[in-house]
Amino acid sequence: MPATIELAKVDITRLRVDAIVNAANEALQLGSGVAGAIRQHGGPTIQEECDRIGTCAVGQAVVTKAGNLPARWIIHAVGPVWKGGSFGEEMLLASAVLQALRRGEDIGATSVALPAISTGVFGFPLPLAAEITVAAAKSFAPNAEYVQKIVFCLPDDDVHDAFQKALGT
Repeated sequence: MPATIELAKVDITRLRVDAIVNAANEALQLGSGVAGAIRQHGGPTIQEECDRIGTCAVGQAVVTKAGNLPARWIIHAVGPVWKGGSFGEEMLLASAVLQALRRGEDIGATSVALPAISTGVFGFPLPLAAEITVAAAKSFAPNAEYVQKIVFCLPDDDVHDAFQKALGT
């Protein structure tokens, strides 16, 4: 059965799912935004595990445990910084989403929650990011073996509306 795709206006760090996705940077440093909330609520062991991993390339994803969060794992997906659209940003964002979901499969997660990767400080235009992200999730869903539920955790009405439009609901 294909994975379902849902939208939720919730704090991703509070969600009870198998894995949450962190909108990470290449250095895997838990700075601001989603990463900062993960650091704040999950505790120092997450950053320590990221430090042992070292780095992650743009468009890729790595997994750590989730520290004190209700989720079991954190999938750190590195989306691209928006540079105007001429540097493969669209392909790299799609890759980051797909790699995050594939890491979910690798760890046997049945539920994976994702933020709006690259739309915050990375500056990716929200409507385009929503279209790419939802399309990537839709392309993944029919072939999922373990992942049964994909939840996009969207912080406010503007982000939620963009994803809702991209999802066609």
